[in-house]
Amino acid sequence: MTATSSPGPAIRVRGLEKSYGDLAVLRGVDLEVERGSIVALLGSNGAGKTTLVRILSTLLRPDAGTATVDGHDVGERPADVRRSISLTGQFAAVDDVLTGRENLALVARLRHLPDPGAVADELLRRFSLTEAGGRRAATYSGGMRRRLDIAMSLIGDPPVIFLDEPTTGLDPEARLEVWATVQGLASAGTTVLLTTQYLEEAEKLAHRIAILHQGRIIVDGTLAELKRLLPPAEVEYVEKQPSLEEVFLAVTTTHES
Repeated sequence: MTATSSPGPAIRVRGLEKSYGDLAVLRGVDLEVERGSIVALLGSNGAGKTTLVRILSTLLRPDAGTATVDGHDVGERPADVRRSISLTGQFAAVDDVLTGRENLALVARLRHLPDPGAVADELLRRFSLTEAGGRRAATYSGGMRRRLDIAMSLIGDPPVIFLDEPTTGLDPEARLEVWATVQGLASAGTTVLLTTQYLEEAEKLAHRIAILHQGRIIVDGTLAELKRLLPPAEVEYVEKQPSLEEVFLAVTTTHES
């Protein structure tokens, strides 16, 4: 269950602008994210994806425009915004010295939740980490670390979560683990704004896709809507070859002990 949310879109952005000196990074961004949906924000390096997420999570102030998260204005009510969100960056923010359970219990204590141990145990179960809960996080695989990181970000049931390139550096199997986790979040009612450079990731996960280019959202729609922007494809017979990712997963699964 997620925390009680305000009515209207989970995220609403209007005319957002941000510059660093003479460099205009955001030049009038408009975006809406419906509750319980996954929206993928695509853009090349330097397009402003992380800048937008930092503004929405109250870590950076915009130069112009407005933004609300869970009904709270990011400039006027930053404390309310922070209570409504969680932010997971490109690198897992787990403490390698602590066990998985201790990482979760620590965050629960910092959020002043009753019975941090019970909170930790429930999240370990939810993210299929119960057997690894007593091990130090330093022994976890990349996918396990990222799942633990996302679990930590969900403590307190924030209705909105920002995932900034969550599968960067992960192997194909670990990426699939994270994808399943993100899909589970949306199924449970959590709103997810996902930034990614992997087009396949956006195709697999997102209900809607927004493309940020030269400081503006130039396209915003479902995958089917975006595909209709191009001319119809010519139908030709092509022998489909398996992708390297498919080969990798097939051979590693076959050779499991």
